[in-house]
Amino acid sequence: MKQLDAKKIQNFFVQNAIYIVLIALIVGIALYDSNFISIITLRDILLQSSTRIIIALGAAFVLITGGVDLSAGRVVGLTAVLSASMLQLDGYSRKFFPDLPSLPLWLPILLAILAGLIIGFINGFVVAKLSVPPFIATLGSMVAVYGLNSIYFDLPPNNSQPIGGLRSDFSELGTGAIGSGPYSIPYVVIIAIIIAVIVWVIFNKTRFGKNMYAIGGNVQAAKVSGINVALNLIIIYAIAGALYGLGGVLEAARTGGATNNYGNMYELDAIAACVVGGVSTSGGVGTVAGVVTGVLIFSVINYGLTFIGVNPYWQLIIKGLIIVVAVAFDIRKYLAKK
Repeated sequence: MKQLDAKKIQNFFVQNAIYIVLIALIVGIALYDSNFISIITLRDILLQSSTRIIIALGAAFVLITGGVDLSAGRVVGLTAVLSASMLQLDGYSRKFFPDLPSLPLWLPILLAILAGLIIGFINGFVVAKLSVPPFIATLGSMVAVYGLNSIYFDLPPNNSQPIGGLRSDFSELGTGAIGSGPYSIPYVVIIAIIIAVIVWVIFNKTRFGKNMYAIGGNVQAAKVSGINVALNLIIIYAIAGALYGLGGVLEAARTGGATNNYGNMYELDAIAACVVGGVSTSGGVGTVAGVVTGVLIFSVINYGLTFIGVNPYWQLIIKGLIIVVAVAFDIRKYLAKK
């Protein structure tokens, strides 16, 4: 009986390790400085996490199939620049397109998301139809997208100057909130929650989601069972690209501008959050709740350790250790199943 109880406790900790780590981080920082536990702190952490959650959910689509997408950060940068360049104030002295009339807010946003979707579609096509390994395919697209973004960003009269002077309706999308004061709910948080719910439905309640997990679990078995693997992979990468695009738009709106270096290393943060959140590097395993928690863990590390004055370099060391431990646990679970 004692052995059975011990095994249950062990299984509980293994299955819920990610949530236990998050709680432990919050409690540990709060014990050091009780001011950390406040509505304002929670709001700030959620605000910082929102765009990262959307980008990480995009990365999760690809990781669950057993692939990896290194282009995420550069797609974020491209779509941030695209949306910002078309949503500047009419009287701004360094307007990207001086003769461009005021466009409806939704149009540049839609175009930017569509650009992300197209890049994702190309990634999926190269992986699925040309049989290029995802790491190489998306590495190539990461470099190419950065080059394309830099050429666009360098167009006259901008000439590689940071894009600013954004319209108030666009900035409001990233900085506005429902309500006022510490209890207000930022729009980007609401958008992130909506996206998380939609992705949860796709993962858990659709045939497409089941196909995605089947491909990640065993691609040959998926083919034998009648799943159109190539088509599903193309759609998966396209969805991921669209989510990166949305993340880029919201980053531009939240920060009030954009440069061609926006999104740098975001892909590694997204992949790390997914892995820490339980998305298997071997494919076939992953949940929305885990991904969201993974993002929150890194946000708590960044915000919380800065809050108590820990050197930023120590933050990187802690993040690196968490990633390595998470992957080690993932590999052990994979080997145990084998």
